[in-house]
Amino acid sequence: MSNDHDLRHPARRDFLTTAGGVGGALAVGASGLASMTLGGPMAMASALTSSRYGMGPGLRGPYLDLSTGKGNQLAYARIQGDLDFGKPKYFWFKGYLMGVEPHKKVVDLMGTSGFGVIRLLPGPDGSIRRLCREIIVYTDLRSGEVLDEWKNPLTNETVKAVHVDNDPFNYLIEEYFPAPPKFGGLNQGPPPPRVPFIMPWYQHGGWADMEIHIHLAYPNALQPDKWPRESSGPIVQVSEMFAHHVKVEDLQNPKLTTLDYTGTWNRITPWLPWMLMGQRPGFCQYGCFMGTTKNLDEVLSRPVLDYAQKNYAKYFDAPTEWTEDRSLSSLEHYALRQKPAPVK
Repeated sequence: MSNDHDLRHPARRDFLTTAGGVGGALAVGASGLASMTLGGPMAMASALTSSRYGMGPGLRGPYLDLSTGKGNQLAYARIQGDLDFGKPKYFWFKGYLMGVEPHKKVVDLMGTSGFGVIRLLPGPDGSIRRLCREIIVYTDLRSGEVLDEWKNPLTNETVKAVHVDNDPFNYLIEEYFPAPPKFGGLNQGPPPPRVPFIMPWYQHGGWADMEIHIHLAYPNALQPDKWPRESSGPIVQVSEMFAHHVKVEDLQNPKLTTLDYTGTWNRITPWLPWMLMGQRPGFCQYGCFMGTTKNLDEVLSRPVLDYAQKNYAKYFDAPTEWTEDRSLSSLEHYALRQKPAPVK
């Protein structure tokens, strides 16, 4: 075993005491670990001092102390990937995309299924590099078949379905909260304060629960003057909410280089651009289960996996080399790959 593998041990001082800021985002779909709080990183750090978070005896050791940025760095890396560097790890999600309009009941629009593969590598100054590819596939609510086109029940228009593939979505895992993702330079701002990477953990019996909330508002890659039918407006407003459930005995087991988890992923986002709904009032909401698996056949349907193998074969493995182009979301990819629809 090389010295690189020693990074999983808290006694490795050059790893645990020299980390800089974490870049990037927790990735399922097109997300960024930007605010990553229930009220901003400063609010989280302040709340920890009053014991609002971090409750439960299993969260303070004997292996990891989750009241510290160092402990959270190792815990989060083991949730995301495998500290036996180079080994790939699958995550998956499955649920629904819903349409929300003012003064109307919420409507289930389509199924959502997807997966990603993550590989961890050692990074500079004790950081951990997270390398990832991921896809989202949209499915028919009744048949479960992957959509090629879709009749929008909100407009009665049939449109071409555009699935999501992000390659790569890379970032660093360190012991401080990350800077917001740049999304190709669209999301700019002053550097955030250096706040220890302490997440809101709770213990319920033998389970440790951790939540991450991400709230973003930044200039839209699909500006309405060029993309009148696809654009939700000049500013993109997106939120993502992740809940992770991990066994405490696994979390505090130093022999485990990776952690299995179950949980949920929810995302609030403008109308998908290929719905061609422009600036119509309302938005989409994803509601999905998520988790890790060693076998995607156990969690995703055959139609979804067959479609992925035919159209996204390389997404069954994670990148092997680090690149800095880590944070384009599905909206930026859409602007690069698609053409504006003709105006009716």
